[in-house]
Amino acid sequence: MVTVPSQYRLPTAEDLPDSDETPVDNELQNDIPNLLLNLLREIWSDRSDWFWGVDMGVYYEPNIEEPAKSKAIVPDGFLALGVPKQTGEGGRLSYVVWQEKVVPILVLEVVSKKYNGEYDTKLAKYAEIGILYYVVYNSITGRRLYQEHQSLEVYKLVDGKYQLLPTVTLLAEGGRMVWLPEIGLGIGCEQGIYDGWQREWVYWYDRSGKRYITTQERANLERQARLEAEALLQKYRNRFGDISE
Repeated sequence: MVTVPSQYRLPTAEDLPDSDETPVDNELQNDIPNLLLNLLREIWSDRSDWFWGVDMGVYYEPNIEEPAKSKAIVPDGFLALGVPKQTGEGGRLSYVVWQEKVVPILVLEVVSKKYNGEYDTKLAKYAEIGILYYVVYNSITGRRLYQEHQSLEVYKLVDGKYQLLPTVTLLAEGGRMVWLPEIGLGIGCEQGIYDGWQREWVYWYDRSGKRYITTQERANLERQARLEAEALLQKYRNRFGDISE
């Protein structure tokens, strides 16, 4: 709990910078968090008690005298539960822990082309903040620096320290998942197509390990089913005549 002298007040989101102005160095740092966000909008369409932030500052320690110097970190993606999904017409400028009164339960980092401390300094910082799950996705594990790491690693905070969780191998080729009971979802990765790009993507899963599909995938499946039904009907007509006659 932050104690504030009577002559001061805690800074609000309006007092704080809403960007660190650091550009991402590969498009996956935007695409993967946005894919997970779009899936959550489908999975939790009937819920309003969650927020998924993409490339948004998380302020975790205020500076009363100089609000702009309040401590923040900018994950590629993060999930908070028990907070409003929307906060008004303008939305959130940033995620301010002392305003929200909820620490994010999960953060996601997509490893930069230029290493940015995802496996050490950021891991230590998220543990210090008290974030339960830390997820690291790395599409460049072949590099010497990362050879000891898998492309997807999920850490859980236990007694103040992160422990790497074992993954469950999925039926999908190369797929694997970690179940997150406090969230009620699994997170994992497998080959797929998103926005026309075929590669390994990070997805949400149900408890049985079944992947939640994207809106586009659902539309494609429905289209394929419709075409198959039309082909079957045409085959029947060719054999028996028009059934409407």
